[in-house]
Amino acid sequence: MSIFLLILFFILMFIGIPIATSLGIAVVGTILIFTDVPISIVIQSMYSSMNSFLMVAVPLFILAGMIMDEGGIAERIFDFSKSIVGWMTGGLGQVNILASLIFAGMAGSSVADIASTGRLTTNAMTRNNYPLSYAAAVTLITSVLATIVPPSILMIVAASTAGVSIGAALVGGLIPGVIIAVVYMIYNYFYCKKHNYGIKQKFEWKTLGREFVRAFPALLAPVILLLGILSGYFTPTEAAGICVLYMLFIALFVYKGLTFKKLPNIFFKTASLTGTILFIAVTAKAAGWVFEYDGLPARVAQFIGGVSDSPLVIMLMLFVFLIIVGMFMDATAAVFILVPILMPTVVTVGIDPVFFVIFLVVLLSIGLVTPPIGVCLYATCNITGLKIEELSKATLPWLAVTFAILLAFVFFPQIITIPIGWFDL
Repeated sequence: MSIFLLILFFILMFIGIPIATSLGIAVVGTILIFTDVPISIVIQSMYSSMNSFLMVAVPLFILAGMIMDEGGIAERIFDFSKSIVGWMTGGLGQVNILASLIFAGMAGSSVADIASTGRLTTNAMTRNNYPLSYAAAVTLITSVLATIVPPSILMIVAASTAGVSIGAALVGGLIPGVIIAVVYMIYNYFYCKKHNYGIKQKFEWKTLGREFVRAFPALLAPVILLLGILSGYFTPTEAAGICVLYMLFIALFVYKGLTFKKLPNIFFKTASLTGTILFIAVTAKAAGWVFEYDGLPARVAQFIGGVSDSPLVIMLMLFVFLIIVGMFMDATAAVFILVPILMPTVVTVGIDPVFFVIFLVVLLSIGLVTPPIGVCLYATCNITGLKIEELSKATLPWLAVTFAILLAFVFFPQIITIPIGWFDL
């Protein structure tokens, strides 16, 4: 029954039917064919999945990202990043990475990162002696940081679905996000030094001070969010609401890049994107009910347990599996479908559930930058004019570096789990 649902879902998806609709049709068709369960029970299950205070954080962080996109915040972040690392070898590449990391701490969405900073960073790099393909590859690969670093929307969804602490998952996502960004900067340094890319710029304390003052209101946002969540002063959902209000204030009255006339359009786009994500959520909840009814999680656990009871072997298997899934399936849908199936197995073999949630989100985020359905890949091609084949080829070395980092997390999960334990989350 579960196999029929998945096959029907993929067939509908690949012929062009929207993901949420494909999943909904597959669920209803499977229930009608294989069970005598009334559809009303499934509808109740779908409704109950959205009756959650935690899920309110999703549209709020989406709204905050939209406000940042329209409010002129990206330019301040770029200029501040340039004043810090622009003097280094491969300076604008470093700026691109650092700007994406900072913006990730406010946006929560990789697509928002591309839309807000992508054109700005890519154009700046090409004007300073970087090949377009390299500039686009840096812009593309660093967009995954927004899906990993808090307030990652996907991390909130995954933690909520898995029933683990959202605060712990968000804080845990900061650790691999920063490590990945640092390794990217090291790789960029040596690659640009070898190929003599870029034009070195002089470091000036005066410029750094000026740009810090200009960017300071924006830089406060991730600090407020993290400190509030870590201290327990407010929940992730309350943090999302505070983030929206703060972004509105600085976009309207500090940077003045946003006007009240633009707000209705921002609200409309937020509602549209939120509706898409939550529609996937409710249909995935129904799919999860079918999987439970069919006993799929237990069978998956039995299969994986039959291969090995070693957490390391299991994680290596999941490493390959999740990368493949991320390449062919929307990350949000994958979270809602896979977490209920895989979580019992990973807990049984002794894998930390918070670590698994972070690991799953990081691996699925790779699918955003790879063909055939990588939305960030297509977005970057759109703003640069590169062909998918050209950009994919230029991104391969960066993907190799990323996979090496992720394998290090598999072999040494303490890199992530130990710092999480420092906080009472």
